[in-house]
Amino acid sequence: MVERRTVSSRISGFYRKPLNNRVEIITGNGLLSEESKAHLDGGGYLDPTVADRLSENVIGCHSLPLAVALNFRINGRDVLVPMAVEEPSIVAAASNAARLVRLSGGFFAEATPPVMTTQVQLDEVPEPHLAAERLLQDRDELLRLADQAIPNMVRRGGGCRDLEVRVLDEDEGLLVVHLYVEVGDAMGANLVDSVAEVIAPQIQSRIGGRIGLRILTNLPLRRTVKVTARVSTQAVGGEEMAHGILRASRFASLDVFRAVTHNKGIMNGIDAVAVATGQDWRSIEAGAHAFAAFGGQYKPLATWKRVEDSVEGTLELPMAVGTVGGSTRVHPGVRAAFELLQLDRAGELAEVIAAAGLASNLAALRALAGEGIQRGHMRLHHRKATLFAETESAAVANQAEGEFR
Repeated sequence: MVERRTVSSRISGFYRKPLNNRVEIITGNGLLSEESKAHLDGGGYLDPTVADRLSENVIGCHSLPLAVALNFRINGRDVLVPMAVEEPSIVAAASNAARLVRLSGGFFAEATPPVMTTQVQLDEVPEPHLAAERLLQDRDELLRLADQAIPNMVRRGGGCRDLEVRVLDEDEGLLVVHLYVEVGDAMGANLVDSVAEVIAPQIQSRIGGRIGLRILTNLPLRRTVKVTARVSTQAVGGEEMAHGILRASRFASLDVFRAVTHNKGIMNGIDAVAVATGQDWRSIEAGAHAFAAFGGQYKPLATWKRVEDSVEGTLELPMAVGTVGGSTRVHPGVRAAFELLQLDRAGELAEVIAAAGLASNLAALRALAGEGIQRGHMRLHHRKATLFAETESAAVANQAEGEFR
């Protein structure tokens, strides 16, 4: 269990304070270790020798701003939400939406147990439907054998929980076996891939055929997170604004072209937190969009409805994240992000990420239903445009000076 400090995510005027003061405010609440404070005080740069171990063919580092989204209260606890993203409007919009949500009690989220799904493909299986029945009869024995691939996880209380079989093409004898593995606080990709590779020959020995792929799916339907949030009509900006949010949500439910942009806005928040915490954001993206299309038509991941004198949003999606393994203890910026979050388990990280996604969705719908998305976005974007102009001017001046010399 993490020893949690009581913090407030409601820090008035935080964005107006100088950069060094912001680090002092965050450090003053005792969340950050001396190593993390030094990392942020030094600009958050990644040591090239660390980068060289994290990736391949490294030639340097490509940095993103590390920010904190404020005002988040999730399941009754204030949380400072780290975001690594180059777009200032994403952080500002999520913080503003979280401020509105906290007036009604904050976000309420729940993650399912961390059960990942891995697949074993077999081709040319004789009588595939009978083969599927045979495997289901041997389910308990196969799960026991599969557990032998991950003894450490089994000792920690995880392990293989279930098995199912799908016949994809009877004529070609194409069959796939799904194994469901509880992976604790890990994301679990390597664990379940090991399970698939160990169990594949055992499956083949029972039903014949030719072994194909043995790998996880990035659509872990038994590892999902659901978050809800409510905002009063008054807080959201009045009856007309509330009605506009509901109309925008309905639009996304009916039109795939709108739904994909609706979901992209959700992923603005999700990806930013995932990157800050060292998660496989490509996996999260793939699973989210597949989940949105799972019923055969691409749908919005979050929807909004009228509840009494409020609007209430619900977001649900797969969320395979980890608080151990990967870069979670190697990258100093990721370590600092975890210190800010004060998490006990991977499920809590999933809940924070989902809350950031729903906050981003609320902010986007509110902007679209009101003044439009561009006004606030472009106001913040202007800072980057000004910086670019200053950089270009400096480059031209340096070039001219060099030519003169």
